Amino acid sequence: MNVNEVKKFAIDIRKETIKCIGNLGVGHIGGALSIVDVLAVLYSGEMNIDPSNPKKDDRDMLVVSKGHAGPAVYSTLALKGYFPMEMLSTLNKPGTNLPSHCDMNRTPGIDMTTGSLGQGASSAMGIACANRLKGYDNYTYLIMGDGEIEEGQVWEAALFAAAKKLTKVIAFVDYNKCQIDDYVQNLCALGDIAQKFDSFGWYAQTVEDGNDVEQIAAAIANAKAQSDKPSVIVLSTVKGKGYSKIEGALGSHNMPVSAEMVDEALAELDAQLQAL
Repeated sequence: MNVNEVKKFAIDIRKETIKCIGNLGVGHIGGALSIVDVLAVLYSGEMNIDPSNPKKDDRDMLVVSKGHAGPAVYSTLALKGYFPMEMLSTLNKPGTNLPSHCDMNRTPGIDMTTGSLGQGASSAMGIACANRLKGYDNYTYLIMGDGEIEEGQVWEAALFAAAKKLTKVIAFVDYNKCQIDDYVQNLCALGDIAQKFDSFGWYAQTVEDGNDVEQIAAAIANAKAQSDKPSVIVLSTVKGKGYSKIEGALGSHNMPVSAEMVDEALAELDAQLQAL
């Protein structure tokens, strides 16, 4: 992995995510920006994909269960050539193929429709089972939010994955510590997330800087070295990462984004790019 190239890709994803949300004027910017770095790693050669053939049978598949982070996924897909960059300006507008939450029937490169929190975990396990029955040796990746894993359905899926030895599942928890109403700790404290998954029969890792592409890539390599369990990687991230004005802010879950904020954020990101 070329670390600088992946970092540059992450900055490009952030820029496009901020621009398309700013074009709309409001959106889930905080939780979209916190998963950019894992998306940059996955789409920089980690996943077996082909943008010219988004439905190829043996592709690695990604389920973004926190479907409201769709703008970051769309920006990644557009940058990879799944559809024209111009489509990003249609985010959540009438007639768009880029709705606010991921929709596999409308957006090239989206593998599962998501948005009802918790359901993406079950969907990912079903996909992994189906791919194994078909004889594919591909991976199913899953991204969940930390507030999302308060849903009981997630833990039913976790039990199922371990019981069925879905070794080709690699899940990520976007542990940005904020949800829509308050800090996760204040609403429903999660304790040691990795330890919980471990007790459910998963190979569990915690990445202390979940916005560091090198640490993410190393954790994925560790996960792929396992042969008898599904894997989970808890990413300790920063909500709104990349735009200092909203980093770690509760209000960034879904917020107005003005043209002035877009300009300010893009200037910050350009400075980050120059510093690489």
